[in-house]
Amino acid sequence: MSLTVRQFYEAGRSSLALEMVQGEEHLDRAVPEPAINRPGLALAGFLRYFAHRRIQVLGLAEVTYLKGLEDSERAARVAAFFGAGVPCVVFARGIRPLREFCESARRYRVPILRTHLITGRFVQLAAVMIEELTAPRMRYQGTMVDIMGIGVIIEGPPGVGKSETALGLIARGHSLVADDLVELRRSSWGEIVGTAPDVTRFHMEIRGLGIIHVPSLYGVTSVRREKRLDLIVRLERALTSEEEERTGLEVASRDVLGVPIPFIQIPVVAGRDISLVVEAAALDFRLKQLGHDAVKELDQRIMERLGREGVGSRD
Repeated sequence: MSLTVRQFYEAGRSSLALEMVQGEEHLDRAVPEPAINRPGLALAGFLRYFAHRRIQVLGLAEVTYLKGLEDSERAARVAAFFGAGVPCVVFARGIRPLREFCESARRYRVPILRTHLITGRFVQLAAVMIEELTAPRMRYQGTMVDIMGIGVIIEGPPGVGKSETALGLIARGHSLVADDLVELRRSSWGEIVGTAPDVTRFHMEIRGLGIIHVPSLYGVTSVRREKRLDLIVRLERALTSEEEERTGLEVASRDVLGVPIPFIQIPVVAGRDISLVVEAAALDFRLKQLGHDAVKELDQRIMERLGREGVGSRD
């Protein structure tokens, strides 16, 4: 995913304490390499391997070094730095930009930002934020819940009872992540993380009841801001005999942003407590992660019994 200076600035105004120094009209500049760079060698005059396509961060060391140069030399170094085509510059520790930086930034149309955070802390937080901003994303139709640490998306056709099933799980002590629409992103370590759109966060729509605010009814522990996706459950009003899995030996999966996610289908019939079935599916998934597979164990016991009976009949 591409990144602009505006996206970086707006996302970091609160989390990174970013403030605008100058160049607000140039915030739509692209950041070709979404990463952070401290340009010590570049300011010292070595530009051969300068990572100029990244966001440049200057701290006390870089500014102190530049102040020790002659005026003409400092102006030449700063001009060469901006001439390489940097997307934007951030001064850490609340440092006021040097006059040469302001002049060159204006000439090359480069925004200058500032933060009161110390340089190392800013670099760490900015790297995490950039990773989140540029992670592959998608929107998924369904309701996501956290069942004892298992992130489950409940999907299905309209009116099948996705929100009602989630509400039943919340009443059992589990947590809502998102209702009706889930925003998914893939983390750098290969996990899919789900969250709710800001507008609908912590709200649910229940047919016949309308919109409810979940934490107001069930407490603050009934909601989660985000959760790793572990399982997808599809509710269907009817399944054919070929679609319905009775033994659990066949494990299906759904590709989500390039990551295979376990997938099961549950038929919805009158009188069936679907929230209880979904809860059991999530807990069974957890047991399989811990190495306890009830289906395989039962299959093995049956085969062993058949084997013993076969030996006995031949005798």
